[in-house]
Amino acid sequence: MSPETNHPDVMEKLVSLAKRRGFIFQSSEIYGGTGSVWDYGPLGVELKKNIKDRWWNAMVRQRDDIEGLDAAILMHPKVWEASGHVAGFTDPLVDCKACKARFRADKLEDGACPRKPSKKPGEFADCQLTEPRLFNLMFKTFMGPVEDSAAVVYLRPETAQGIFVNFLNVQQASRQKVPFGIAQIGKAFRNEITPGNFTFRTREFEQMEMQFFVDSQAPAGQKSDMEWFEFWKEQRMQWHRALGLTESRLHFHQHTPQELAHYARAAFDIQFDFGGTLGFQEIEGVHHRSDFDLGAHQTMSGKRLEYVDQVANRRYVPYVIETSVGADRVTLAAMVDAYREESVPGEEEGRVVLGFNPSIAPIKAAVFALTKKDGQPEFARKLRDDLRTRFTVDYDETGSIGKRYRRHDEVGTPFCITVDHQSVSDGTVTVRHRDTLAQDRIAATAVPAYLDERLR
Repeated sequence: MSPETNHPDVMEKLVSLAKRRGFIFQSSEIYGGTGSVWDYGPLGVELKKNIKDRWWNAMVRQRDDIEGLDAAILMHPKVWEASGHVAGFTDPLVDCKACKARFRADKLEDGACPRKPSKKPGEFADCQLTEPRLFNLMFKTFMGPVEDSAAVVYLRPETAQGIFVNFLNVQQASRQKVPFGIAQIGKAFRNEITPGNFTFRTREFEQMEMQFFVDSQAPAGQKSDMEWFEFWKEQRMQWHRALGLTESRLHFHQHTPQELAHYARAAFDIQFDFGGTLGFQEIEGVHHRSDFDLGAHQTMSGKRLEYVDQVANRRYVPYVIETSVGADRVTLAAMVDAYREESVPGEEEGRVVLGFNPSIAPIKAAVFALTKKDGQPEFARKLRDDLRTRFTVDYDETGSIGKRYRRHDEVGTPFCITVDHQSVSDGTVTVRHRDTLAQDRIAATAVPAYLDERLR
């Protein structure tokens, strides 16, 4: 069981801020929008990219035992037969004949009657629910000019299968020895029936997945498969903490025997407390998938997917430890966690702040000219241009200095640099800190090193 949430619901405020400040927009909004599909605006794409970069650095660039991959979205349809998605990737659905709404039969407790939101589907007197029917979550399309059954392909519902079918390609090309991993970041698609909660559950989303291949009969002195599982479980939780997510909002949820996939030996979700009614929800899964995936593809394809251990003179199908994190969910978690409203001494309105970890903030620093005269704009623009070669920097000369501070507090900019009349004469600037409101007076030439030290 997940613990009780103890954080307020900020989702409605966050949705408004996200659109107003250019983080996230409704897809195709001018045509009425596309349900549960979202576009990342100028600041949102920077935030999400920063999070993906941190994941890639941690999983691939900082390790010798993990290789990168970018597998295609469109794959041979037999891939999804072997993985079990064609036969088993389904949800039980019920329709209401009265309001024409559709619900997950196994999630009725989470739903609300459109006509009577205080009631669950089926509880209102007018409800007329049908018997459950199974619905496949994969998007189906056609490859080639003729729409016949031979040309049916699917938009991938997960990125993992591209890793499994490329296991030997990557292993042989990189000359890796088991244990080793393959990581990739990519889009996936699921025709969710009950999407919602902003970008938490969407039909098009991005995954950051790593499959770590291990020996189920590891010799003495090497980690066993379950030791690797525990290792990656702790590594992934540490990554979320280092991202800046509040410790008390993170929680491990262990899958019960009823929740475990038939092939899984163990599984944990890393949950984050989104607050309000959403509460603790999964943002990453760490799963021990045994040898199911490689074994299934070996059987379906007729091609050996065994690792050859020349030292031990053995051939075997490795076990897999999977870490799978939703880039969109972690981005949303970072925004929820960062959102706060504060009173400011001497001000009536106070301020809204996105207190991001500075390393993932979409704008690292904003440069202001206090006035539009006396050479201040020219000085400020030159400083901005110098900083742009290393950091994401914004220049703003519109409105009072207080309003400019508030704008950048609201988008999470950790440092604001002001050029004033003194700057032109002695080459110094004021650096204001988002979280403490403290101000440092330093030489403009020292600003790059100052930021570099604080943005790691």
